[in-house]
Amino acid sequence: MERTGAALAERIAERRRGGDDPRALVGEMRRSVLLVPVADGGLWSVRAGGVRWICGFTDEAALARFALHHGPGDQPMDYAALLGARIVDEIVPSLGEPAGLAVDIATEDGSMFFPPVTGIVPDEAAVDTRDTTDATGEERGDERR
Repeated sequence: MERTGAALAERIAERRRGGDDPRALVGEMRRSVLLVPVADGGLWSVRAGGVRWICGFTDEAALARFALHHGPGDQPMDYAALLGARIVDEIVPSLGEPAGLAVDIATEDGSMFFPPVTGIVPDEAAVDTRDTTDATGEERGDERR
């Protein structure tokens, strides 16, 4: 079931306060529709720490905060509404480089990063394939090259 980003924003707030299960947060991200700015025919992304981060927002207010600093002046910012699962399962692996999802990056104390690790992105796009634990900290049981 697709959900609006409000439930994800609430789950992020819970996680940032030290509560909630990280697997539940990832699940909520996967079910949520995120607003992703579009620029020059592609999705808005930034590179930091050797990772390309696709920027997604839980609602138009969060996107507007971002657009104030990064938008095309007084012009509206174009965006695509995409399911979180589509971003991490399809778009991230297609980029051919380490990539993850950054949510609500212009929201003070409300952002969350979903890095390119096992349990968040498909194994072929994960950068932690030598680790024997998944993103939840549980043992995977198989060693990857």
